[in-house]
Amino acid sequence: MIGFIGSVFSPYYAWANAKAPANPENHCAMNIVLYQPRGGRWAMTERRADKLSRSGQHLQIGNSVMRWENGQLIAEIDEISVPVPRRIRGRLTLTPLAIHTTQFPLDGAARHRWQPIAPIARVDVEFQNPKIFWRGNAYFDSNDGDAPLTSDFIRWHWSRANDHMATTIFYNTKRRDGTCLVLGLQAKAGGQLENVALPPEQPLPDTVWRVARSAHSDAGYKPMVLKTLEDAPF
Repeated sequence: MIGFIGSVFSPYYAWANAKAPANPENHCAMNIVLYQPRGGRWAMTERRADKLSRSGQHLQIGNSVMRWENGQLIAEIDEISVPVPRRIRGRLTLTPLAIHTTQFPLDGAARHRWQPIAPIARVDVEFQNPKIFWRGNAYFDSNDGDAPLTSDFIRWHWSRANDHMATTIFYNTKRRDGTCLVLGLQAKAGGQLENVALPPEQPLPDTVWRVARSAHSDAGYKPMVLKTLEDAPF
């Protein structure tokens, strides 16, 4: 699940920005994806500013809303999937083990920022349409900025691995000014957030859309793709 204000994945936002700086609030979406062996559902309906409501405690886009309540992030989802129009309706409750307030600048001018708010969390998922219930590990972060991502970056690569005691996050960006950001962090269950060295970056097979992929892995080990959940032209 992703709440977008000014969706980097929106062709409409990209076309609008190509003409003049566009209002990101006119390109909002609550992206929700449910993966199942059969009958998965995907929604990212783009909405304009009159369907947006937000504060420091909530984000509502259309009929779907995320809000902080008693230290938990509650998401109530009401969307229609594409390409087959089916209802997606349910609730997610994310419980952080710790909250992190540090923001990391992604570019030299700090126009783009990333915050790993709850890198270790638990989630309860309960949907009526389709009928789904499960509990598991979760992660919650935020990106915000003062300009479209495409204005300052050529590409970016993000990855995460977790066990019961820690979550390790790697963040790579290639900037339009020719510089790069390489960031490695490890969040521990006790609340610590520490810098870690990144192992070598190694290539993975391109996607069907010919998007290049890579992963950081131990020297001497060749990573492989076990399963592709999303394949899109970005």
